[in-house]
Amino acid sequence: MAEYYLISQLPSLDGVSENSPIPITEERFCELCDSFLGKKARNEIKKLTLSPPRNSEGSGSSLVEAWNESERYLRYALGKVRAEKMKKPFDTGDKILPIEHIKAASNAIEIENPMEAEKYLNRYRLELLESLRPMDSFSEEYVFYYGLRLKLLLRIRQFDTDAGEEAYRNIYNSILNGDDMEAM
Repeated sequence: MAEYYLISQLPSLDGVSENSPIPITEERFCELCDSFLGKKARNEIKKLTLSPPRNSEGSGSSLVEAWNESERYLRYALGKVRAEKMKKPFDTGDKILPIEHIKAASNAIEIENPMEAEKYLNRYRLELLESLRPMDSFSEEYVFYYGLRLKLLLRIRQFDTDAGEEAYRNIYNSILNGDDMEAM
């Protein structure tokens, strides 16, 4: 029942594009969750991440488990495709990567503009998350879905095109010149 009250207070994230303002902050979302959810669900909200660890830590949520596994596979696919492009080895262990992730990683690697590649990957991740969207819009699983969607929408807004391009050029030039310089 508490999920109903929580979700009814959350603004819709449907239709929010990359350039439109987000109607809620992550802090406000967490405040509302703290007010309406039990301890177990609140802990799950605090553990939501767009960068899950390589090894599964387990979750009480099937949606969070599916998201984390898929994100890990996408990251492995990106590493594999990047390594193949540079003709270097990349160990995925005993993981069999989904072909969709390999295709998405290949498409992203072919995009020359790093910001456009990030936007492409963000859209791919949003589509993937949408495929996990729970049917019951008033469940804890939906709250976890909402939290992940909010994180994805906020993530792309954190990028600074000019700073990113400068860092990219510094790294690229250091590779060409054989320098040991790192990005600033």
